[in-house]
Amino acid sequence: MTRPFRVAVVGAGPAGIYAGNILRTRALDAGIDVRIDLFESLPAPYGLIRYGVAPDHPRIKGIVTSLHDMLADGSVRLIGNVEVGADITVDELQSLYHAVIFSTGAQRDAVVDLPGLNLPGSFGAADFVSWYDGHPDVPRQWPLDAAQIAVLGNGNVALDVARVLAKHPADLLTTDIPDNVYAGLAASPVQDVHVFGRRGPEDIKFTPIELRELGEVPGVEIVLYDEDFDRSAEDAPTGERRAAGNQAKVMARILQSWRDRASTGAPRRLHLHFWHKPVELLGEDAVAGIRFERTEPDGQGGIRGTGELRDYDVQAVYRAIGYRGTPVRDVPFDESAGVIPNDGGRVLDGGVPVPGLYATGWIKRGPVGLIGHTKGDAGETIEKLLEDYDLLADTPSADDDSVLEFLEGRGVRYTTWEGWLALDAHERALGDSFAGEVVRERVKVVSRDEQVAISNREVIVR
Repeated sequence: MTRPFRVAVVGAGPAGIYAGNILRTRALDAGIDVRIDLFESLPAPYGLIRYGVAPDHPRIKGIVTSLHDMLADGSVRLIGNVEVGADITVDELQSLYHAVIFSTGAQRDAVVDLPGLNLPGSFGAADFVSWYDGHPDVPRQWPLDAAQIAVLGNGNVALDVARVLAKHPADLLTTDIPDNVYAGLAASPVQDVHVFGRRGPEDIKFTPIELRELGEVPGVEIVLYDEDFDRSAEDAPTGERRAAGNQAKVMARILQSWRDRASTGAPRRLHLHFWHKPVELLGEDAVAGIRFERTEPDGQGGIRGTGELRDYDVQAVYRAIGYRGTPVRDVPFDESAGVIPNDGGRVLDGGVPVPGLYATGWIKRGPVGLIGHTKGDAGETIEKLLEDYDLLADTPSADDDSVLEFLEGRGVRYTTWEGWLALDAHERALGDSFAGEVVRERVKVVSRDEQVAISNREVIVR
């Protein structure tokens, strides 16, 4: 009788869940008996959906329903609260599985060379997002003591950070915002949040839905500056304007509608600035301001500095200019690109494929594209894995219980899908029991130990 083909997927975010689901489907079509274990370093699944998407984005979080359905039938087994590279090594995984797929994402802020970067009051967006999403491995408190704040970046993460900072906390209570995050935001003295982009309005990386939602935040006025729209966005020496797609046209109409608005006198303001290249953070003991050089189109599709410098008085700066992957111990890693080097998903070491190791998602291609793009990416990786099936199937592997016995022997308090259902129900019950005037979706449990205890139905000691 043919032994089952065993595959470990490391990372239970969208990329990992898609990879497991696609592998299950294609293996079934090929007549392969595949057994898939989905490892996650956190006690709960869903990765950036739970810990990387702003809490006031229920439509984006709606993808959880699809991911839930992929895991609910049990054909992909969830093993949470296990750090691959620490609780179990990659070599040990390979002794238990025919193949290992890494889908660990991109969780670090991109590296920036900017004077003053290390001043107190300078923050990376990745850390702030982890805080407001209740990640168990970041501090519970966040220094929200600035009245004027700068956010660097013109992508969706910059918009999320700016919106959460500017939004009145009471408007977040209908989401899954943790209690400590609500308390922190409620005490914030913020008045002005400034979002700065190096390029012009035609080059913003927001999606139309993100941009439109920004203008619907109660009690927050959107402020634009005519001088940023007076600069021509030429990208050819002939002076011909770049042809705009439908998405760009929609966003241009949204921006124009805000320019046409009269001032609302709202207590908080969110400013969008364009043609600003950061030069340095100002201050001695803490951030006291930020200096920019104004930019302009270079006539070749890029930008150039004008030499004009501008200073803004701010007490905090958030960098939202991209994410990078985190290395997994004993797995090849390209530090300059922040990814696992690979060829179509096959992990490479010195340009040579490493038998049985694969990558998918942002750790494979970098933090580009939307969540849905990971489906096609996972499909490519699974195709490569199945091309290698005949070679991989001849390698040793263990049985279904071996990895659980291994983890138990090492004292690892792993969690399961049934445990996640228990934690999910607990968080929803906390929301139902909230005594305020709003209906709360859930109250997210932040503590890792408490998450594990609830998942494993252990006694919680406070």
